[in-house]
Amino acid sequence: MSDPSLTPRDTHASGSHFQPSLSVVLIIVVLFIGSTFLMVRAVSPSTASPTSPTSSTTSTTPPVFTKSKVRVQVANGTNTTGLAGSITQRLTIQGWDVLPAGNSTHHVAATIIYYNPGYRKEALEIATTVRVSSSVVHPLSGANPIAGSSNDDVIVVLGPNSAIT
Repeated sequence: MSDPSLTPRDTHASGSHFQPSLSVVLIIVVLFIGSTFLMVRAVSPSTASPTSPTSSTTSTTPPVFTKSKVRVQVANGTNTTGLAGSITQRLTIQGWDVLPAGNSTHHVAATIIYYNPGYRKEALEIATTVRVSSSVVHPLSGANPIAGSSNDDVIVVLGPNSAIT
């Protein structure tokens, strides 16, 4: 027996029972995927190569490097406390991928910057930041100036000529 005072509406549990049709759900999903795609494209750099006019001469532009993908190790080769930390902080602010500052196993008379193959340009830019001459930039060539740093792209061993004011 049923209670005559209850209507069919009263027999359902409280809350909304609206279910959108399948076409509405599909439209929402497509809009979500489309907007996500557009946001990702807007944020990521364009990988399309620029077109150049056809001519008999070709120009070569040096490859552009991304600082955040260059692994840099800085070590203090002096008695100046905090020198490697100061340089590490400056390089980090500039966008380099800098490992935690460390100390060299031996003191050096002047700053030496080593680089692994393909990272000379980056080492030269770091030399400018450290305010030393480009003559202190050398290929790593199997040297091991800091324990465990042989796979780093640029290795900086700071000497007394690299104090930042």
